[in-house]
Amino acid sequence: MKIALIEPFFGGSHKLWALALQQMSRHQMELFTLPDRSWKWRMHGGAISLAKAYVASNFEADIILASDMLDLNLFLSLAHKKVSTCKTAIYFHENQLSYPWSPSDKDPHLQRDMHYAFINVASALRADILYFNSQYHQDSFLGALPSFLNAFPDFQEKWMVKNIQEKSIVLPLGMHLSELFQQNASNKKDGPAVLLWNHRWEYDKQPETFFQVLFALKEKKIPFQLIVLGEKNKKYPAIFDEAKVKLANEIIHWGFVDSKVQYQALLAQADILPVTAIQDFFGGSVVEAIASNVCPLLPNRLAYPEHIPSSFQETYLYNNTEDLVNQLQKLIFDVANIRQQNFAQWVAKYNWKQCIQQYDDVFQELGNHE
Repeated sequence: MKIALIEPFFGGSHKLWALALQQMSRHQMELFTLPDRSWKWRMHGGAISLAKAYVASNFEADIILASDMLDLNLFLSLAHKKVSTCKTAIYFHENQLSYPWSPSDKDPHLQRDMHYAFINVASALRADILYFNSQYHQDSFLGALPSFLNAFPDFQEKWMVKNIQEKSIVLPLGMHLSELFQQNASNKKDGPAVLLWNHRWEYDKQPETFFQVLFALKEKKIPFQLIVLGEKNKKYPAIFDEAKVKLANEIIHWGFVDSKVQYQALLAQADILPVTAIQDFFGGSVVEAIASNVCPLLPNRLAYPEHIPSSFQETYLYNNTEDLVNQLQKLIFDVANIRQQNFAQWVAKYNWKQCIQQYDDVFQELGNHE
């Protein structure tokens, strides 16, 4: 099959996924992309530039594979002469229907926030098949759709819910994990448990709860050390600056690192990953940590239960902040045993070497479908 992968927001996990898929797939894949900035403008206008680029290219696709950031209808209308026989698919890394808005964003207050979700919904309606990166993601999108349609004054077209549901499947995010698997328990140092933050410095990762829990541990004189990684924007939650001061004696590393080797080495030093996020459709940074044999302590919500075998969920999932504090303390005191466990095996299914066959098979099925 010849696949045109259309990505208006070519950066971060979107970029890593697209490049790996192009490299590893048995199908011929051409990428058409735009830089990863101004996400709202990418959803509004990205399809215009990308349709222009595709029409001008010599690539003749059997399948148009778009990310959720593309207005698929606009793209197909502008490239109609070249895509009339193409099958169409959307890969949902995230969606704007069930994603929580930033408290600082003005669009919800001005009632402009529904349009981005409508682009997702209209694109989903047009596509032949939809791939969601987790079961939670698929369920949350489909679950939010009826109330979204109810918000419109008439012609709500409720049939769309069943239509979209029937062509939705889960296709977990593929990731390069092999190098992380090589970071085994023998790399762990002696001494206090090393806690890890390796996510974006954003509100939806709920850093206030994370650091307040650590402040409480310090007040109780429970020993631990801390590695803080992750990208940050010019504006980021103030709790990070407060924590850098209050936890100065516990900090091993603080801040983003460009080097993949250094990032992997820092993950290998960590013992426990307490996660407090209020939003994650998949959780790539969590999977990276687990692949590095870091013990996860995850909220019993979002996509996280999908990363932990059911027989271990009682120990490594928590239901509220009180549970988080209690379970984290137990794990800290049991760190010697934790360092001997094999957590990495839980996420082996997301390694590209394991899952590329599944990707290629669904693309082949789509291309062959009449």
